[in-house]
Amino acid sequence: MNTQQLTIFFDGQCPLCTLEMQRLKEQDKNNQILLVDLHQADFATLYPDINVDKGLAILHGKYKGQILLGLDVTHRAWTLVGRGWLVAPLQWPIIKPISHQVYLLVAKYRQPISSFIYKRFGIGIKHCDQGTCYGKPNDINHRSK
Repeated sequence: MNTQQLTIFFDGQCPLCTLEMQRLKEQDKNNQILLVDLHQADFATLYPDINVDKGLAILHGKYKGQILLGLDVTHRAWTLVGRGWLVAPLQWPIIKPISHQVYLLVAKYRQPISSFIYKRFGIGIKHCDQGTCYGKPNDINHRSK
């Protein structure tokens, strides 16, 4: 793992989460972000320092040897791809605590919210039901068979 890369541990069974990761990787021209699905079979072996249950409760990232959580992961990721200005307000002193609480609520109910939006409006990316979803760890556009 490159210590200069941001590693994002995300819920690959969440259609909206997967869509956001795809959009993020489309902007990642310098390959600064590594995406890791928390549901991959060998996750605990490859990433023993990341607890899956905690990762499913709040977005986890690792950058320069430090663990980032929640919106701090989102801010770092979009900043690395040159779009930090889009999420900068989430870090502002008055907005940050409110946005963090909203994030925790949405994260807690992301599966039903995401499933509803995917089924009703077709927004999101369906997760894989078996095997590895992605041929390459960073290539979420090409699902393996």
